[in-house]
Amino acid sequence: MRIVIDLQGAQSIGSRNRGIGRYSLSLTKAIISNCANHEILVVLSGLFPDTIIPLRNELEGLLSQKNILVWDAPQNVSYIDKLNDVRRESAEYIRESFLATLNPDMVLVTSMFEGLVDDAVSSVGLIDRKIPTACILYDLIPLINSSTYLDNPDIKKWYEAKIAHLCKVDLLLSISESSRQEGIDYLGSTNEFTVNISTACEKHFRPLVINDEYELSLRARYSLKDTFIMYTGGIDHRKNIEGLIRAYSNLPQNIRDKHQLAIVCAIQENDRTRLGALAKNHGLDSHEIIFTGFVSEEDLVALYNLCRVFIFPSWHEGFGLPALEAMSCGKAVIGANTSSIPEVIGLEEALFDPKNDQAITDMLVKVLCDDDFRMMLASHGLVQAENFSWDKCAITAIKAIEHWHVQNITLEQSLFTEKGLKLAYISPLPPEKSGISDYSAELLPTLSKYYDIDVVVEQNYVSDQWIRQNCNIRSVEWFRENHSSFDRILYHFGNSFFHQHMFDLLMNIPGVVVLHDFYLSGILGNMEFNPTNNYIFSKALFKSHGYKAFKDKYGTKNIADTILQYPANLEVLQNSLGTIVHSENSKQLTKQWYGPSMSSNMTVIPLLRSSGIIIDRDLARQRLSIPKESFVICSFGFLGESKLNQRLLNAFICSKLSKEPDCYLIFVGENNNGQYGISLVEIIKKSGLKNRIKISGWVDKDTFRDYLASADIGVQLRTSSRGETSAAVLDCMNFNLPTIVNANGSMADLSRDTVWMLENEFTDRSLIEALETLWADEEKRKNLGDRGKDAIRTLHNPQECAFQYFKAIEQFYENPKSIIFNLIHQISNIKSIDEEILMLLVSNSLAKTFPAFPMQKQLFVDISEFIQQDIKSDLLHVVWNVLKELIENPPISYRIEPIYVMSNNFGFMYARQYTSNKILNIPNNFLLDQPIDFDKDDTLISFNTSLSDPYTSKHKYSIFEAKGVKISFALHDWLNMNNLATVSNVGNIAKESIDVKQLQNYIIEQLA
Repeated sequence: MRIVIDLQGAQSIGSRNRGIGRYSLSLTKAIISNCANHEILVVLSGLFPDTIIPLRNELEGLLSQKNILVWDAPQNVSYIDKLNDVRRESAEYIRESFLATLNPDMVLVTSMFEGLVDDAVSSVGLIDRKIPTACILYDLIPLINSSTYLDNPDIKKWYEAKIAHLCKVDLLLSISESSRQEGIDYLGSTNEFTVNISTACEKHFRPLVINDEYELSLRARYSLKDTFIMYTGGIDHRKNIEGLIRAYSNLPQNIRDKHQLAIVCAIQENDRTRLGALAKNHGLDSHEIIFTGFVSEEDLVALYNLCRVFIFPSWHEGFGLPALEAMSCGKAVIGANTSSIPEVIGLEEALFDPKNDQAITDMLVKVLCDDDFRMMLASHGLVQAENFSWDKCAITAIKAIEHWHVQNITLEQSLFTEKGLKLAYISPLPPEKSGISDYSAELLPTLSKYYDIDVVVEQNYVSDQWIRQNCNIRSVEWFRENHSSFDRILYHFGNSFFHQHMFDLLMNIPGVVVLHDFYLSGILGNMEFNPTNNYIFSKALFKSHGYKAFKDKYGTKNIADTILQYPANLEVLQNSLGTIVHSENSKQLTKQWYGPSMSSNMTVIPLLRSSGIIIDRDLARQRLSIPKESFVICSFGFLGESKLNQRLLNAFICSKLSKEPDCYLIFVGENNNGQYGISLVEIIKKSGLKNRIKISGWVDKDTFRDYLASADIGVQLRTSSRGETSAAVLDCMNFNLPTIVNANGSMADLSRDTVWMLENEFTDRSLIEALETLWADEEKRKNLGDRGKDAIRTLHNPQECAFQYFKAIEQFYENPKSIIFNLIHQISNIKSIDEEILMLLVSNSLAKTFPAFPMQKQLFVDISEFIQQDIKSDLLHVVWNVLKELIENPPISYRIEPIYVMSNNFGFMYARQYTSNKILNIPNNFLLDQPIDFDKDDTLISFNTSLSDPYTSKHKYSIFEAKGVKISFALHDWLNMNNLATVSNVGNIAKESIDVKQLQNYIIEQLA
């Protein structure tokens, strides 16, 4: 299971320094230590930045820092009171949505009753997504004693809201049997899923020998005599301090003369005055009762060890931890016989009625005067304390979560649900000259089994009869206005002008993307020539591939080189809820360009092909004017250099087939309109075979199928694959054609039993051999064609592919990105969210909590000193050269990002203007300095020029450290390695001693 622990109980101002804070952290540590095979994530609120690094340090060695996650929400806008309820509500939505994106099997909330005096956020069940939730139940004292604790209407409103959330949790983990019963009685919780996990105290609460010097110091500090009766646990009505003072005052004078009463806890001045007056009214001198005020943990343990007896007279406790702490220190403990205290003390003889002053007095007399009784209590306490440990608490909690999970996990529901979801299908459609339009015409009829489909097109006419009869045909403009009426949205992206309207649509209206072509640089490059598109390719290039690609674009004479080299598709991947591709090759390209984890939101669905298409071969040949008894080799698709048409043409001319008058080679597709196409025509002319070698030009679907039915062999070659899947290969196989391919791109994924597979870098001789062998061997042609046809029936069946589409779309609409888009919609509907200051805060929190996904890892290089001081030195040139080296040869999976801190220390900015203009000397008309986005997988490198004290400014990196970003001081560390750290003249070091390439290699090593 994945158990996510919300550790705000150890962060909030209201709880961090109290028992709840200690309990939250201790239980978390113990769960981590006893989690067996379960995955533990700890989530922290970014609203308490001063607690994040200390808590990370507390968990160091127990839990990977990558498993400690930070979410952010708007802070309290105290100067705009009317907005605070809105701020809190948006923060609750953000927190729950963040937890949902982690896909937890259980979220453990360590404290629900938070946020009254600070920005802590706790809620259950606000968003649509079900988040299994367990919560620690400390007590329900204010609910049970509402007249005492909830007389303030604001506090009552806050508390009742928390109770409402608590009633919605799936599993209550109480800290005592008493609080467990409260949950059952007052919250209606079930016996089965209200579990007492108990509590424990820290190991430093133990018997100690206090040295004389420390003891004298303590006694002097707190005005304590030789012996004292001790109470600790806070000043509160239920704590019964008044009853304790009255009972103490009833002790015989000779006992009081020997035993002070020490109230050891923080105390407000008004309570000190009030209780002091009560003591005086009951005849107590000022030295007889001591109010210590707050004491440190070290002093508390010592005071437990020094007291003669510990008393705990509280009327109502969730557990009563001070009693356990005192017993663990080997002290005699007496306490009230109410709520949870009897189960802590575990001895009836040590209990009294807290509402009977005389009963308390009698118990004090007995324990102070009867040495045997007191020693028995002390011995019992040490044994009883052994029954409580954090390991036991954690193991009980984990077993309770496991039990809930087993009882409540639902079997995966069949995805065959009643039709009713409305799908917007955005794609070119026939008669557009696009393979994707024909593909969509095949997919739509089978996909309509699962969705009520409207097609959205940027074309004047749709020719496909089934689509016209069964789907509403919508314009892009109509869709922009009415997109909210759809349950699901599916985009089909390709690398041609038919898809140019989709980029803006996807950015504003998220949906699932079918990425037919991995490279989108071709269409984006063409779009950039339109001035209204405002550097669309350059922006996509930089966003996808960083400064290296940006530099390559401006360093080449032919932009086509850059278009061919870079996919430029990251923004489409990030804006999609999920991506469907047609081959494993596309997933491999995603990993290659963006890192190993970047394909996690990508699903492979084979390109569907309808079987059962029967076309009479003789009639097809008759329609195409192909001689009935001829032998025909066809290659299908647009002609171009990447299709290796010239290689096939030359191989045919050089083969035996060219000498046979009944052998034909036909290129079925539109010729290249450039020099490549011209050269193909020239070669055909010079060959003397122009009557048997033909380029058909573009053909409609029916003619295309006639060629498939007429062919004897299909040849589909490729080089420099850019992630596309060859529909033509599948068409050949579907028509029983023995098909020759080379192992390039997605074609390499085909089984070698189903096609004649050449090597990727094949020789002309191997292609000629394939043509001549299949021409000469009819049985081999038949067997290969049959195996190809069977593969299409098995893997590319339209019904199976449509079902896979349905599964993928539904899963993507359940994934974290869908949660985030829903969150944005929910927040936008909150009343008053349009207030500018609050919207700014919310937007900032969303950016921090939900970084774009998939996201490349970033290597930040802090160049603040150079930007702010405009340093012109040898060191500056070193930094520039290192940056240039990193940009030219970035570490695998990393994106290089120089950054700087703003002069008001408000935050860090991307140094895009400085980097492009000053370091790379590239004109930059569109890259602006913006606040940085960062996540735990990123790394920060600082070039600090203060060699004597390189970490003096480390505090400015606390926001990175809190998020888990690795921080290195590259220059200082590298110089230290080379025994140069003591040299004070940085310029001379830079000029004489630093090997730039070696320093760059050192930085890369730090990322490993």
